[in-house]
Amino acid sequence: MIVGVIRLSLHLHDNRSLKGKRKIVRSLIDRTRAKFNAAVAEVGSNDNLKQIVIGVTVVGNDSSHVDSMLGSICQFVDHLNLAPVVGQNTELIPLGDQIGAYGDFPASYEFDR
Repeated sequence: MIVGVIRLSLHLHDNRSLKGKRKIVRSLIDRTRAKFNAAVAEVGSNDNLKQIVIGVTVVGNDSSHVDSMLGSICQFVDHLNLAPVVGQNTELIPLGDQIGAYGDFPASYEFDR
């Protein structure tokens, strides 16, 4: 399993209030979630009127596919023209092959069969 994470920094030129920023952030998050079915959240600069930092996470089996999805998400956010992307950090995290037999779970872990 590959977990892909991207952190996007965006700049708001003419914003004068947190209310205006929240409107743009909500639009970015909702539209990105709807198009890519990815986990999206504002992850930094919450009180900065001129900067938005959002994090996006996707999961897949193939690192090239996950990387491609993250690139598509970055392009999508940039092409929304709500705020220009001024920085991005991407990380792909491999998480083992697969969870093995039930014996691999801790004794306190509960699951339905």
